[in-house]
Amino acid sequence: MHALAGFTNQKLMRISLLLLCITSLSACSLIYKLPTRQGNVLEQKQLDQLEVGMTPAQVEFLLGTPLAASMFAEERWDYVGYYKSPRGKETSRVVSLYFDQGRVSRMDGVAAEPADQVLEEPDTETLMEQDEKDQQNTEEPPPTGIVIQQEG
Repeated sequence: MHALAGFTNQKLMRISLLLLCITSLSACSLIYKLPTRQGNVLEQKQLDQLEVGMTPAQVEFLLGTPLAASMFAEERWDYVGYYKSPRGKETSRVVSLYFDQGRVSRMDGVAAEPADQVLEEPDTETLMEQDEKDQQNTEEPPPTGIVIQQEG
């Protein structure tokens, strides 16, 4: 006898449809999209170290080669960063540095961005420091009530 003799075509269709739905729904969570980072990696820690009066060599050591620097307009360097998270959130940032007589004279886009426009993910060192601070704050609960000291 045939193994599928007890099944009707309608039952086979239902089982096939159910298996197809389960397979396609389970595949949705299996796809992982890598974060996309293009251009210069602009970390706020490095941008905070920039100062007016720095030489181009000092800036290049700190931030790397600018993404946009014209050989006809050497007095302006542009650092452009783009980040797309695995969930699809896109952020971008442009930092422009202007030089006068071989020194940084003006900086645009260096100030810290609002939290919803941060271009970088927090690094491990920052996360560890924050965890240590949180643990220290929870180890000693604040005193409750009034403390009275008596003089002896």
